[in-house]
Amino acid sequence: MNLVSVMEQFPDQESCIEHLESIRWGNNPQCPKCEGVNLERKTESGLGRWHCSDCGASFKVTSGTLFAGTKIPLQKWFLAISLIANAKKGLSSCQLARDLGLQQKAAWRIMMKIRAEMAKSSSLLEGIVEADEHISGVETRRIMIEQ
Repeated sequence: MNLVSVMEQFPDQESCIEHLESIRWGNNPQCPKCEGVNLERKTESGLGRWHCSDCGASFKVTSGTLFAGTKIPLQKWFLAISLIANAKKGLSSCQLARDLGLQQKAAWRIMMKIRAEMAKSSSLLEGIVEADEHISGVETRRIMIEQ
């Protein structure tokens, strides 16, 4: 996904929250603490907050994710993910800071959290994988991996 499509799909914090809610819960939000489904949206205390009537917990869709507790807008996080995923030879925290208008330390923390989540992925390559890069001087067009 390129930066223009990220900006078009997620123009504000609300659209980012709606996207995370649809990915995480679909149409059935549940409490991350007790897994209860007796929830109500708390509109007076901020965007994206929920209250569980079963255990009394208050939480956001970002609770328990790499976005938990961040003060950086989710749109910048989504842009950072796109920039990191699309960087052919990697991306420095200094460059990410310049691209997103952040301080270098904040960009570094974002990068470390994103990389940690990427490393957690337990799925290996499956199905058809295409690569158009030079590997040891040999151009690879298509690699088939059997399941």
